[in-house]
Amino acid sequence: MSTSAEFDAASRASVDAGSTFRAAAAAEHLPPSYPQRAPWGTAGRLRAWQEEALTAYFDTDDGRGDGNGPRDFLVSATPGAGKTTFALRLASELLQRHVVDRVTVVAPTEHLKTQWADAAHRAGIRLDPRFSNRHSRESRQYHGVVVTYAQIAVRAGLHRQLTESARTLVILDEIHHGGDALSWGDAIREAFETAERRLSLTGTPFRSDTAPIPFVRYLRDERGVRLSQTDFAYGYGRALRDGVVRPVVFLSYAGSMRWRTKQGEEWEATLGQDDTKDVTSQAWRAALDPDGDWMPAVLTAADKRLSEVRQSVPDAGGLVIASDQTTARAYATILENLTGEAPVVVLSDEKASSDRISEYSASTHRWMVAVRMVSEGVDVPRLAVGVYATSASTPLFFAQAIGRFVRARRRGELASIFVPSVPVLLRLASELERERDHALDRESSGDDLLDDSLLERAEQGDSASAELLDEYEWTALGSEATFEKVLYDGEEYGALAQPGSDEEWDFIGLPGILEPEQVSELLKHRQARQARRAAFHGEENVGSAPPAPAPQPLHRTLAEQRKLLNSLVSIRARGTGQTHAMVHAEVRRACGGPEVARATVAQLQARIDWIRGRLNAGK
Repeated sequence: MSTSAEFDAASRASVDAGSTFRAAAAAEHLPPSYPQRAPWGTAGRLRAWQEEALTAYFDTDDGRGDGNGPRDFLVSATPGAGKTTFALRLASELLQRHVVDRVTVVAPTEHLKTQWADAAHRAGIRLDPRFSNRHSRESRQYHGVVVTYAQIAVRAGLHRQLTESARTLVILDEIHHGGDALSWGDAIREAFETAERRLSLTGTPFRSDTAPIPFVRYLRDERGVRLSQTDFAYGYGRALRDGVVRPVVFLSYAGSMRWRTKQGEEWEATLGQDDTKDVTSQAWRAALDPDGDWMPAVLTAADKRLSEVRQSVPDAGGLVIASDQTTARAYATILENLTGEAPVVVLSDEKASSDRISEYSASTHRWMVAVRMVSEGVDVPRLAVGVYATSASTPLFFAQAIGRFVRARRRGELASIFVPSVPVLLRLASELERERDHALDRESSGDDLLDDSLLERAEQGDSASAELLDEYEWTALGSEATFEKVLYDGEEYGALAQPGSDEEWDFIGLPGILEPEQVSELLKHRQARQARRAAFHGEENVGSAPPAPAPQPLHRTLAEQRKLLNSLVSIRARGTGQTHAMVHAEVRRACGGPEVARATVAQLQARIDWIRGRLNAGK
């Protein structure tokens, strides 16, 4: 240790002698989670899982036998379970035992720096959230600092010096971010490889890629795949049974989508049908277009749901998660027209946006629309209704986004999330309780329809949104929404219904306060009522004309026409001795229009009729 470092450590101790003991004493009164103590599911002053995790930590000591815990410890706990509380209690214990002298917290965003500092203050630990890379050392009046992963990446050497200046506990919040970029991972290793202790926290100990996460152990399974090793896990399923998190009901909406590609082709598809990945992806984009009818219908249903919840939870709030800034503003306009109240709009990770989130959290405003700062760590416990109106499809983002709604305040509060009927999202919704590990040795599953990198680019500003439009140039022509079903606890309920119908209200009109087992019972009851209503209407319509079949998606019609045209071209080619290309050219000269791949339904039909006429005439 350098002389200056020794002086800093000594000064810190002399200025605030006995502060670690006061921090530990304060930690004795930590609530199980912020902002308030949960009245159930606790053991003593901490939740049962937090007590278990503390015991697991001090029972593991890397073979030293001193009972002071291991150097590295990874805790995975579902969002809303109280990871912050656990980390601060552990920090207090290590300070009290003189295992460490200072604390560094690394958070994903600027907003979370302040959130961590405020929580630490309530625990008797003073952390500086305003520490800058311009500073050569921290203020002596603090026990440590809160910084972001981006700060570490810029000046890893500085943070290594701070880490080596005293025995340091490093708390890495949402540690999976350590693999976001190669430079980040390298910087984190450089800054903290000499730390006395490292506590890694995550609600999602997995990544959608194979970038390694710093300070995480990987062991090979029976297939030879290297999987991340979690030292203590507390998943959503157990948290739900303990009453620590809310039950989540997913309301899925399908519907008909139309769009025009860059090549001028017009397509139509039904969201929720078993289409190709590309077609489903484009239909999803068309559904999220604010100028169509799909988003207004879903937002209307979500607002009705919020009104029902506010009957029993007066301060319940709603959140729309948008893909980019332009659509976020458009969604806000739709909501303002619906409710007469302008939603809070959060577009970026900056101080003004952080303040808006805090103000919204403390208010009773109905809606917030956001692009960033909602995927993790943002604490707005009153959120009860969500609209997943983003094109992000990775398990990581989805789990973190849903985590904004699961934080329980009192028993019975129910979370409702409105989602597009997209296979990858419905699968993730049905697997909400699944606990995942991060795998280094695997190929991409191909399940993700859209890459989260598109979302990240969109979040950088409106210019990025323009770039996305240039890259995926297409025009949404229209969309219609249809209520499809409800997903809860891996089960499906309900059937297709029109927005605004009694069948839809059966499910969006659920009471806002329900126990988990009551949710299943009520959903089964509503499904049975819906079936009886459908049977009754069926009897009324006996003897009437059968309903017209649903129109076939445009892409299927085009595919069938192209196949038929090619068959007729083949017949004519054999009869005339011409090549297929020559026949196609002859048809285009006679009928006009572009090549087959770009021809419309009407143009293809004209060519089919022309060849048929020639064949019938024997020409």
